[in-house]
Formats: sequence, C-alpha cells, structure tokens
Amino acid sequence: MNTGSKAITYRQFRANVWDNVETGVIVEQDVSLTVNGNVWLTFMCTPTDLESLAVGFLYNEKIIDSCEDIASVRVCPTFDNVDVWLQKTVGQPVMWRRTTGCTGGMTSTIPDPSEPANRPGDGITLSSRDIFQLLDKLFDSQELYRQVGGVHTSVLSDGRQVITSAEDIGRHNTLDKIAGRCLLDHITVQKCLLITTGRISSEMMQKAARMGASVLISRTSPSSMAIDIARREGITLVGYVHRDRFNVYTCPDRLV
Repeated sequence: MNTGSKAITYRQFRANVWDNVETGVIVEQDVSLTVNGNVWLTFMCTPTDLESLAVGFLYNEKIIDSCEDIASVRVCPTFDNVDVWLQKTVGQPVMWRRTTGCTGGMTSTIPDPSEPANRPGDGITLSSRDIFQLLDKLFDSQELYRQVGGVHTSVLSDGRQVITSAEDIGRHNTLDKIAGRCLLDHITVQKCLLITTGRISSEMMQKAARMGASVLISRTSPSSMAIDIARREGITLVGYVHRDRFNVYTCPDRLV
C-alpha cells in the first residue's frame, strides 16, 4: 500500500546547534494515464487513490459521463501507471493545455465565455457560521497534511457533513480524486459544496462546475477567469476564509 509519504532524515540548524531530524515528506511521482491501450499523459501527483484520480480526470475532462462508460481500471503494482479501458472508443484530445495547477496540471477543455450556463436553483443557503464550520471540517480532514505537510486537501460536503475528501500535492488532483471516488462508489449528493485549501483558478472552477457544485469555498484567492466562470455558472465563490472573515466573489444570494 502506498501511503503518500516517505521517511527522510535531514540536518537542522536551530539555536546554534546542528541536529539530525527524522521525519516524513509528501511523495511526488509521475504517473502515466493509459486509455484503451494508449498513453495519454502523465500526472504529477501523490500516488494514492489513483483509480479515483484517473476516473475523475476523465469525467472532469468530459471524456466519460458515468461508471457505465468504464470497462476496467487497474493501477500498476509500481504505482507509475493507471490503465483505463472504456466501453467505447474515444479520441485522444489533440492538444493538452498546461494549467496553473501545482506541478502543472493538464486539460483539453478551454472555457467558452459565450456558452450559456444551465444551473437550476438548488435551495442552498449558508450562514457565516456554516462557512466557518465547513472550514473546520476541511481542517479535520487533513490527515496526510498533519503528518508531513506540503499537501492540498479538498472535501465534498452537503453543507452539514463531509461526504468524502482527498489529499494530493496538486490542488487540481484533489478535485479529480473526489469526482472519481463519487463515480466509483456511486456517491450522489443533492446539495453539492466543495471546500479546498488550494487557490481557485480556471481549471479548479471548471472541475467544480462539472461536478455540479453550487458553492466553492477556498482558504485562498480566486483568479479573474475563475470568477468569470463562477458568475456564468451560477456558483457561489467564497475565498480567503479565515477564523473571522471571508470574501464572497459571486452569487452572494446563497449567504444569509
């Protein structure tokens, strides 16, 4: 089993004294994605929950729409490749665009500002107390972060409890892992909220919209393109959430 961390020893200088420290660091590894026998790309990721990462990535890239499209998913014993076979023939995207994600994510989806949004009303309302409680639930889900640090965490919530969570060195990978886990475990939520430690750029917002999120909450900032996408998609975007304050960039009507 791959735990996502690796034991190391380093030299530390503190208070005029050198010492050897044994600790753990987050694992970063290149993992290739093979679809129907063809290598498509290489993830730079933390090699845990790789089945979910591969399936979620294909879902968020609109290559698949449900688990019924998947024939099999297999992670190689060396954790350096995920082999996905689909029930249908799909063409590999002609152009992959490098995103602003940590370690460089990849996407073939380019946002179209002219594309109309089609998001029905969801009845979600949140108070400021709800926002702060959701942030606490995000912190509670940071198991790997508490062990070694240097890792992003995202959680899927219905507004009250955590449905599932994911950790990875790449913030975009955390949303793919959540999407994949929902497909593989047949998880559905009526009210979909995402909370993340990562910066919200366009690829993060695209994934959130594809996953049907009505609210996306982050500890840090959004980009201008992310705000544009959130406004078009009718997603409430909340950023810079701290213990006593937060910013609402789009669709503030869900906040009471």
